[in-house]
Amino acid sequence: MDSGGLAPAELVALGARVGGLLRERGEDVAVAEGAGGGLVSAALLAVPGASAYYRGGAVVYTLAASRAFMAGAVETPAGLRGATEEFALWLARSVRVRLDTTWSLGEGGAAGPSGNPYGDPPGHAWVAVSGAVERTRRILTGSADRTANMAAFAVAGLTLLEECLVAGR
Repeated sequence: MDSGGLAPAELVALGARVGGLLRERGEDVAVAEGAGGGLVSAALLAVPGASAYYRGGAVVYTLAASRAFMAGAVETPAGLRGATEEFALWLARSVRVRLDTTWSLGEGGAAGPSGNPYGDPPGHAWVAVSGAVERTRRILTGSADRTANMAAFAVAGLTLLEECLVAGR
């Protein structure tokens, strides 16, 4: 899989850094990702001993999946649609409540090669972290390369989580 210049080992190393921070603090994380297809969870789980900090996750790739797995955990904002800042934050908050974790990460976007049904271009995503610190970040790669975008979304999510962990000390 072409990961846009990011070797799988580098993605795993990022997951290991985040996992190390969680482990040293005795905290845990849950993940709800869409366009990234599970790469955030894979990076966190590739590290031996991940059960010390990883509680679970869901790939909520469709509206039906987000409703089935996330709805009801927290109030759903009126008019909520995928691939928005509000959606990513709703995913993060919902999975955090569902799995009762210290931290969570939500992601939604359009990996490509075309845009999504809402008119967002390929390479567009939002990631959000919920915990002692809440932050969101928009990703615009400008690329239609599906696998590179998926990797970029995972890197953005893990990087944002790492920043929040450091800020939340």
